Amino acid sequence: MDSEKKPTRAEVEHAVKTIIRWSGDDPARDGLIETPSRVTKAFEEWFRGYAEDPEAILNKTFEEIEGYDEMIVLRGIRFESHCEHHMAPIIGRAWVAYIPNGRVVGISKLARVVDAYAKRLQIQEKMTAQIANTIQDVLQPQGVAVVLKAEHHCMTTRGVHKPGTDMVTSRMLGVFRDNPITRQEFLAMVTEDTKPY
Repeated sequence: MDSEKKPTRAEVEHAVKTIIRWSGDDPARDGLIETPSRVTKAFEEWFRGYAEDPEAILNKTFEEIEGYDEMIVLRGIRFESHCEHHMAPIIGRAWVAYIPNGRVVGISKLARVVDAYAKRLQIQEKMTAQIANTIQDVLQPQGVAVVLKAEHHCMTTRGVHKPGTDMVTSRMLGVFRDNPITRQEFLAMVTEDTKPY
């Protein structure tokens, strides 16, 4: 955030009341009286990634790995984000892989890195690159691969109204970019994982 002061909770709640009035309803009616507070709490949860440091999440690593240097893949990490253009939900799953170079990280940390970037206003292409670049920069593995598949409500519930479509993005670094066999091994694991969002 730039030098502009962060709005207070009361200011955010007032903004929600304004949106309710603009929509044509009365923020003072019984069903809506607590909505500004609830929406503000929801926004705190949806955008908590701004308060998280994805690099710090990966700082604790383990070096006692008996020379393990094969692919590590965390599949189907469900995430919820919001598009920066319409603030509409982006619901999807992430596949994250890396080949260690002398140290590994707890697998929950990979999921936490995905969440730290998802819980921000996003576009999927940028989020894919952020996840891969952070893992590469902090762990310095032989390579990193990230695939995101997501449904964007900005085009499924508004605009062109195309439900059932999803977007797929990928970022391949190191051996995943340079070695077609390694890349194909990872992509096969993504393809065979058919859990729904």
